[in-house]
Amino acid sequence: MRKLGWGQALGSVAQMAYVVEDLDAAIDHFIRDCGAGPFFVIENFLQPGAQTYRGTVSQADLRIAMGFSGQTWIELMQPLDDHPSIYKEVIERSGYGLHHHGIAFEDTEAALADYLSRGWKECYRSPVPTGGDVIFIENGHAGAPCFIELLPVSDAMDAHFTSFWKAAQDWDGKNPIRPFI
Repeated sequence: MRKLGWGQALGSVAQMAYVVEDLDAAIDHFIRDCGAGPFFVIENFLQPGAQTYRGTVSQADLRIAMGFSGQTWIELMQPLDDHPSIYKEVIERSGYGLHHHGIAFEDTEAALADYLSRGWKECYRSPVPTGGDVIFIENGHAGAPCFIELLPVSDAMDAHFTSFWKAAQDWDGKNPIRPFI
């Protein structure tokens, strides 16, 4: 079984993600209270014309931070506007908190076909800076507490997030917020 550079097996939960009201406060919490950091930030995730939400072009923008606590990859997402989105849906339904589990696949389209055959439905898709599209799915299992994100694995993606994991090893607390790229 292939593993990512930080030891996570493909096809298993590689990421825990949360929608937050204040990204800086959430980063501070995860650093002070959860042993995470440093965090790598994308100031604006909007990719005009390239994101789809429930079959239509999405205009929703986010500020995103990613970091590690041990082997756990943490993603924090702060919506920056009121455009319809899977992020706004969660806030309106249940408030801020758990949003999705990210599962890494070499072939996200094949993984999507498998999930669709089991009753899951695609609800959001967007290109990502490390290549490929992330695909969010929902409603495939009554016990699922959140969305699932299908994460596209490439050598570039693996190297990029492994570098985040390496930065967290024996981190001295300096430069807690860093650019994603």
